[in-house]
Amino acid sequence: MQKKLVRLSKFISLVLRHKPESAGLQLDPAGWVEVSALLKAAKQTNLSLDMVTLEQVVAENDKQRFAFSPDKQRIRANHGHSVPVELELSPRQPPDQLFHGTATRFLASIKTEGLISQGRLYVHLSSNREMAHKVGRRHGQPSIITVQARKMAQDGHLFYCSASNIWLTNTVSIQYLEFDEK
Repeated sequence: MQKKLVRLSKFISLVLRHKPESAGLQLDPAGWVEVSALLKAAKQTNLSLDMVTLEQVVAENDKQRFAFSPDKQRIRANHGHSVPVELELSPRQPPDQLFHGTATRFLASIKTEGLISQGRLYVHLSSNREMAHKVGRRHGQPSIITVQARKMAQDGHLFYCSASNIWLTNTVSIQYLEFDEK
């Protein structure tokens, strides 16, 4: 993604996932905001964002973080919120295993606490090792943790799959984790 688009994507992530008030926006209960309001907020912060560029940011975001409503009048983040929203996701049966990418410096605490959502609403899991590696690499030396998702589901834990194919769950206890020791 071009440098300009990355900058815009970071702005959009900030206001749709974490601090809508920083741009004078208010998300509805499901996390949606009017596209016109987002474009106006960007302009007020001296960012050059129009509908064509916004469509490009949404289409080219490698993690498919954002989604338009069918009429393209509203936009929201698909996952990663630290503000309370109800993404209207239904529980789904996960695959046998899911993966969590993290930096090696976080492994000691994960090995004692399991995976917790920290400031987000959910723990984020990938359906493949490649994506988990990419996520972990963003935070330092990557490590991939395998989550025994099917076993968790059998034990009563709920899983959701976002529109961008990121699996979400509340927490993952240590008993369901396998660490790559390389």
